[in-house]
Amino acid sequence: MSLVAPYQALALQTTCHAVNRCDAVAATRARMLANIERVHRQVLGAKAFIGADLKLVVVPEYFLTGYPLGESVSGWAAKAAIAPDGPEYQRLGDLCRDAGVYLSGNAYELDAHFPGLYFQTSFIIDDQGRCILRYRRLVSMFAPTPHDLWDRYLEIYGLDGVFPVADTPLGRLACVASEEILYPEIARSLALRGAEVLLHSSSEVSSPRLTPKDIAKRARAFENGCWLVSANSAGIREVDIPGDSVDGLSKVVDFAGEVRAEAGQGETMVAHASIDIAASRRARQRPGMGNMLSRQRLELFAATYAGSVYPPNTMLDGAGQPLVPERAHFMATQRRSLELLNSRGVLASE
Repeated sequence: MSLVAPYQALALQTTCHAVNRCDAVAATRARMLANIERVHRQVLGAKAFIGADLKLVVVPEYFLTGYPLGESVSGWAAKAAIAPDGPEYQRLGDLCRDAGVYLSGNAYELDAHFPGLYFQTSFIIDDQGRCILRYRRLVSMFAPTPHDLWDRYLEIYGLDGVFPVADTPLGRLACVASEEILYPEIARSLALRGAEVLLHSSSEVSSPRLTPKDIAKRARAFENGCWLVSANSAGIREVDIPGDSVDGLSKVVDFAGEVRAEAGQGETMVAHASIDIAASRRARQRPGMGNMLSRQRLELFAATYAGSVYPPNTMLDGAGQPLVPERAHFMATQRRSLELLNSRGVLASE
C-alpha cells in the first residue's frame, strides 16, 4: 500500500443560500452556480491561509440548494436536482482543478433509471475535476433512497454501488450523509470495505451541549478507526425558519475519537487539521482492546438484522418499476414500521 503523507483537511462552514423562493428554473440554476462561485472563492482563500498542503475540503449538506419545503417529489426533482453530467458538477470540477483539492459535498441528484425521483447524493471530486464517488443517502425521513427502490437499485448498481469507497492518494475515502452519522451500521459497512476517512456533509443544530449527532461523530470515528471530516452549515438563508438554526461545530475527528479542530458559529475555515493516514493504518494493525474493527463478531448479529423494520421497495410497483410518491408516503410508511414493532412486542405501551 502506498505511503500517504500527512495533509490538511478542511470542514468549510459556509452559509447555504436556498433556492426555494426562486420562481423559475433559470433563476434556480443561476442561484446554484452563484453558490458554487462563492464556495470557490472561499476554498481559494482558505488554501492561501492554511497552506499548499490543504488537499481535502468538505462542504455542508445544503450548500447548493437548501432543502425542499412543501415542494412535491417530482417538483423538487425538476427544480433543484442536478444531472450527473450537468453544468453544476462541471463547475465544481473547475473549482477542484483551480484549487488543487479534493471536494466532497451533497446535492439532490437525478438518475435516468428512476425518472421523476431524486436522490440525496454525497460526492467526491478529485483534484483533476473528476467525480470519483457517488453515495446515495440510504436513510432519509422525507426523500427517496436506494432502499425504497432496493431490488431495482441493486440490479443496476450492485452492493458496492450502495457502499462505495474511493482509493485515492489521500487514503480510502467514503461519505456519510447528514443524519446518517446516527446509524452505526452505515459507517461500519464503509469501514469494512476499507474506508479510512469519512466525509460528512451535514446541516444540523448547533448547541453548547453535546447533541446526538456530535456524540455520534466521535463514536463513528473511534469504533471504526477512521478519520472524520464533518462540515455543518453557517445558517440557511432565504427560507422561513430562523436562519441560524443550523450553524456551527464543523470539525475534524481523528481515529481515536478526539476532536482535532472545531468551528464556532458563522462562516469559517477554522475546522481544519492534519490527516495522518499512516498513523491510523498503524493503529488498525495493532492488536489490543482498542482495535474495535478487528473485534467485530458479525455473525452474532446476522439473525437480528435479517428481519425488516422499515420495508424496502416501497417505491416500486408490482412490475418492479419506480413510483413517484406523494409526500404523505413517508410518514405513512413510518407508521407501518411502528405497527410492526408493536406487533413484535418491541415497543411497550404506556
